[in-house]
Amino acid sequence: MIESWVINDDSPVPVSPAVALEALRSRIASGQLETWLTSSSGRSLAFVTNTDRAMVILLEEEGDPGEHAVDPGAEGVSDGFVLSNGEGDEYPDEDTAPIHEAFELVEHIVGTGSWPADTRWVVDR
Repeated sequence: MIESWVINDDSPVPVSPAVALEALRSRIASGQLETWLTSSSGRSLAFVTNTDRAMVILLEEEGDPGEHAVDPGAEGVSDGFVLSNGEGDEYPDEDTAPIHEAFELVEHIVGTGSWPADTRWVVDR
């Protein structure tokens, strides 16, 4: 069984990959740069963006350090990753993905439950 995903602070109705992307874009347009999704198996997917790049983190359970998408070879540091509590973070570009790739990652994870085969990611556990 493929797990279903809901956007934490939206409707409790599971979202399709396309609806998840639409919701991310809408939230970003309204200034909400942090989004959490929870799966029917208890996993969490975090998406935090500065509108150019995004941190995408997949967690197995609450308290899990998780795993996150990386962009090996990317140079520099980007700021402007604003969390829902108002905190602004910055991350090395190699620890984030370009926004269009981050959208594809979320779409794939919501659709299949796993990272795309060609994605680079690191385990933080």
